[in-house]
Amino acid sequence: MKLQGIFPPIATPFQYDGSLYKAKVFHNIEKWNKTSLAGYVVCGSTGESVMLAPDEKFQLWEWVAEAAAPEKLLLAGTGVESVRETVWLTNRAAEMGYKAAMVRTPHYYKNLLNRDDAQMLYFRSVADQSKIPLMIYNWPQTTGVDISPDAVAALSEHPNIIAIKESSGNLEKVMQLIRVVKPGFQVLVGSAPTLWPSFVVGATGAVLAFANAAPYACITIWDAHRTREQEAAKDWQNRIARAAQLVTVKYGVPGLKYAMELNGYYGGPPRLPLTTISPAAKKEIEAAFAEIKG
Repeated sequence: MKLQGIFPPIATPFQYDGSLYKAKVFHNIEKWNKTSLAGYVVCGSTGESVMLAPDEKFQLWEWVAEAAAPEKLLLAGTGVESVRETVWLTNRAAEMGYKAAMVRTPHYYKNLLNRDDAQMLYFRSVADQSKIPLMIYNWPQTTGVDISPDAVAALSEHPNIIAIKESSGNLEKVMQLIRVVKPGFQVLVGSAPTLWPSFVVGATGAVLAFANAAPYACITIWDAHRTREQEAAKDWQNRIARAAQLVTVKYGVPGLKYAMELNGYYGGPPRLPLTTISPAAKKEIEAAFAEIKG
């Protein structure tokens, strides 16, 4: 399975009472269907997956599968702390037509799990029982666990582990992963501020929160890289730098949801205890997105 191009880990639309907003799920997917996004990741970190009950995840997977264009590749965010529940969620997603699962590093018991052997045991145990392939999801800024290149290299030998989403933004780490993993194992990135440099060093695609609000800008960088128009790719990377930093680092999901509203998508409120951003933050995001429309 090729995981190439741009995948947004879609933001979850909530109504103001905190419930899932079906109409807005369809609204956003139908707009994204008109782009050349490679597919959708449903129930990733950007989708506030840690705030969702299992039945809500099932509902979102069902709605997105119904709304997505046939050519879009569907990936499910299924990683939780235990092997047992992660396998259950992954196989439920498989039954709904999802083609791969994005599984984050377990991290709650950091003193026990922040070791290569523990991480490898987790991913191998999940992969052994999963009906669809796995993508390792590494986001050390949030989890406090940074899976090592050596562990990823060993896991790349498993026939049901096909990729990693490396969201650290560390280009040296991306380069090291590409050097040590098995041929054919795919390295994708999750950092919009380092998107084009990651493609230059060999990343095959990206799972980008920023693509929720600015899919065309992300696609333009990917297409320019593929067609070797490196000056155009560099130019667009510079254009998105400030906006990407604001909505993926400084203000996170609430800021991203506001940016989506600026570009015609439904962002809506985050789920408590996350809150909407301040008027000053809104003005900062508006200025950064002034030339990033559509």
